[in-house]
Amino acid sequence: MQSTRTFSDKVFLVLKGLGMGAANKVPGVSGGVVAFVAGFYEEFIYSLQRVNKTAFKLLFNGRFKSFYRYINGKFLSLLFLGMIVSYFSVSKILDYLIVHYELYVWSTFFGMILGSIYYISKDFDEWNKTTVLSLTLGALVGISISFLDPATENDNLWFVFFCGIISVSGMTLPGFSGSFILILLGNYVLLLVDSVNALYDSLVDIVSGDFEFIHNSVRIRMLKVLAIFTLGSVTGLVTFSHILNYILKRYKFITLATIMGFIIGSLGVVWPWKETVYKTNSEGSLLLDSTGKHIIANYQRYLPEFNTQTYIAIAYIALGILIVLGLEWYGKHTRRIKA
Repeated sequence: MQSTRTFSDKVFLVLKGLGMGAANKVPGVSGGVVAFVAGFYEEFIYSLQRVNKTAFKLLFNGRFKSFYRYINGKFLSLLFLGMIVSYFSVSKILDYLIVHYELYVWSTFFGMILGSIYYISKDFDEWNKTTVLSLTLGALVGISISFLDPATENDNLWFVFFCGIISVSGMTLPGFSGSFILILLGNYVLLLVDSVNALYDSLVDIVSGDFEFIHNSVRIRMLKVLAIFTLGSVTGLVTFSHILNYILKRYKFITLATIMGFIIGSLGVVWPWKETVYKTNSEGSLLLDSTGKHIIANYQRYLPEFNTQTYIAIAYIALGILIVLGLEWYGKHTRRIKA
């Protein structure tokens, strides 16, 4: 899978990481779709499943260069650099846009998922009873998940570790949103907002020479939660990649059909015309998280009225489709040049 990458290849790989990181943080959107459409999904899975016994032997024996080459380190490091940068930049912008332009953001993502379905299905010609059943089951699972009610927040470290394993499903399974699963598990705010903000604030304090935060029990607890969540995410990435690599080799078309089903099912989560339903207490008052934000319970979907706002939203859906088609064109153009 490894090949010589030009400077522009490296820049675009970081940008793809930015896209994956931003998509992973938005509930209902899967970073794996970005990897699938941008044409590096199989290399991503291949590289992750190289983190195995052989890799650890090379690492523990001090053969760092061999370890780096073995796991396709250049590819993974550039991709994860983009994801990390995204968490502290692009995803923050997305948070702002969802608050102020919610309909148009969801419309763009809805269009991107429609484009992804077209991209994956257009060259798929292995339709039979088994693949149709796989597609149907995948779609039913995706749709069913979108109607589940979220649990309450739980900062038990074993549960946080489990959340880390589950949350990366969106990176390895296109159409399966890890961030939306975290909402259902009740820990989206804790793990993707509070703990990340605690790390950011701690880094700012360290740069400014202020180490007073080490006496802040709440901050330290959040950093522990983030560390355990990260450990669980890494464990999930490696585990899922090995399982998916095995399945893709032996049941490629069934797997692709199921992935298409997941992506179709995720349309219910990112349906643009919806109202956010917030959690309330027994007295009917809105509940707040530790940052003072209202806690999401679920989404109430409705059919749009045909007005100016709806037409603009439809234009954004078209934009989302064009973004995916543009990524597809770029992938084909790049492969043609390298050939």
